[in-house]
Amino acid sequence: MIIERVEAVEDLVCKLNSLPNNFIYRGHAKESWVLEPSLKRIFPADVSEDNLRKAESISLHQFKSKFHLYDTTNTMPSTKLEWLSLMQHYGAPTRLLDFTESPFVALYFAVEAYDPRQSEDFAVYGLDYRTILKSSIDVISSKDQDFSYTYEDAQLKQDEIYESVIDCSSHDVLWITEPTKVNLRLDRQAGCFLLSGNVTRSIEQVLERQTYTRVEGYKFVIPREFYENIFTLLRRMNITSKAIYGDLSGLAKGIRMMITAYS
Repeated sequence: MIIERVEAVEDLVCKLNSLPNNFIYRGHAKESWVLEPSLKRIFPADVSEDNLRKAESISLHQFKSKFHLYDTTNTMPSTKLEWLSLMQHYGAPTRLLDFTESPFVALYFAVEAYDPRQSEDFAVYGLDYRTILKSSIDVISSKDQDFSYTYEDAQLKQDEIYESVIDCSSHDVLWITEPTKVNLRLDRQAGCFLLSGNVTRSIEQVLERQTYTRVEGYKFVIPREFYENIFTLLRRMNITSKAIYGDLSGLAKGIRMMITAYS
């Protein structure tokens, strides 16, 4: 992965706009954060795969069994990927890591969680999803003779592939997906998920494998002093919490960010 330090806001905009359409993005409020899902972050680094899978299974069971008691707006999910997506949406720990097809939505999320009182810079990641998926399909095909899915299938049979292949194996591959039926917030954010087939390995660890040497990846480190200018830029582009969330929580987040940026 190429790490580039941004020298000016205009430089960042130019770099993000220059990347091709086959990229996905993620923003981090601290540039020291790694690409690691919430399920992995709550355990020690040496946690076993068995314990991670048990924790996810327990979380999924609890969420599904109590869903009807708390929800009045969502359609009942029908696949495991839909359930995990909804859990991720509400903050339950899962193996899914949020990405977006929009570099500026990713930049917004870095700014949203950023605390200007901290001394650390923030960052935006960009990864070539097309090469990641094609490389992953090659690896799985070499290990599983029954695997016959193509790159096109990965766009059309997301839930089926996740449940029958990715979830029940431990291949050292990365997978990019979203459920066939997405919730409104995921749609507003042009969202998708990146996950590691081997739940004990971080995204970076898998990316370092020989399999992914052809994958273009960037980490743009953004100096903390650009925070206010970037917040203003995103508002002018109408990339705001109100547009991204479309509900009262978005309005509240927007008010908090405005006070933080200009205080």
